[in-house]
Amino acid sequence: MFVGEIVRNKGVGVIAVSPDQTMVEVLRLFRDNNIGFVVVSPLPGEYMGTLSERDCCNAVAEYGPEATMMRVGDIMNRSVATCSTQDLLPFAMAIMTQRRTRHVLVTDGDVVVGVVSIGDVVKHRLDEALRTEQELHDYICGVNYH
Repeated sequence: MFVGEIVRNKGVGVIAVSPDQTMVEVLRLFRDNNIGFVVVSPLPGEYMGTLSERDCCNAVAEYGPEATMMRVGDIMNRSVATCSTQDLLPFAMAIMTQRRTRHVLVTDGDVVVGVVSIGDVVKHRLDEALRTEQELHDYICGVNYH
């Protein structure tokens, strides 16, 4: 399966924040949207980094409670993991494993079109396993078989 298919199935787009927002503002955004990752973008369509729950935890560990009022631009991850809509899912999984990240930005050319998370990968693999199980069951039982 191509990464682009997963992005299309879950919905194209990313949630972006300004580098001038504070960590606590982004943490509230995480809570309100039930997410744990955003793109840091100075202008629509551009990105300069990302911020995850893990990045926030690391900032608190390094700077203490004052980290919550720090600018996102000062604590974001500038080494962004990316893949293309034309890449196969195992390629994105390899990036997640090698980079020890739970999120990979998906690009179409120079444009960020979405994010694939470890949860998206698990969902896809689970759906795939359940389909295979059903197909084997149907085959053994002689139903839906042509």
